[in-house]
Amino acid sequence: MGMPAQFHVLAVDDSLIDRKLIERLLKTSSYQVTAVDSGSKALEFLGLNDDNGDEDRDSSADADEQVGVNLIITDYCMPGMTGYDLLRRIKQSSSFKDIPVVIMSSENIPSRINRCLEDGAQDFFLKPVQLSDVNKLRPHLIKTHSNINKRKGMEDDIHSPVPDRTRPRYNELEVV
Repeated sequence: MGMPAQFHVLAVDDSLIDRKLIERLLKTSSYQVTAVDSGSKALEFLGLNDDNGDEDRDSSADADEQVGVNLIITDYCMPGMTGYDLLRRIKQSSSFKDIPVVIMSSENIPSRINRCLEDGAQDFFLKPVQLSDVNKLRPHLIKTHSNINKRKGMEDDIHSPVPDRTRPRYNELEVV
């Protein structure tokens, strides 16, 4: 399992048993895991916990690297803030909108699943989450990791000096 770096997953679930299960499955698959018990604690960890629902306080494009989270997996049904609400806040953030979010639920409700996927969830897992589900995360992580690197490369290109690629004008030429 030669990954270039250890990926960091933020796991959000109000149920201690489910949180410990997902944490163990992720660690078994060599992920670094931070587990929290609510959507508001997840936002606090990410630095998005401002009360006014505006853009995140840190608009730096490198915020995902400062926190180091490569993927967020969250329960749908939680008191206070649902997993869907958390998904929406993350996707509205300029700093974290590219981080994949996976929703988990013990209820198989197609309209809920579709709504989450349409609003930016990368995947939807039915509980109990199994190792085969966790194995589906890797392609999302690798794709996102390479997209972030490509984006950084483009930003570097934008800020580098542009060579003069235009031909000089020949105003003194005579038409024959």
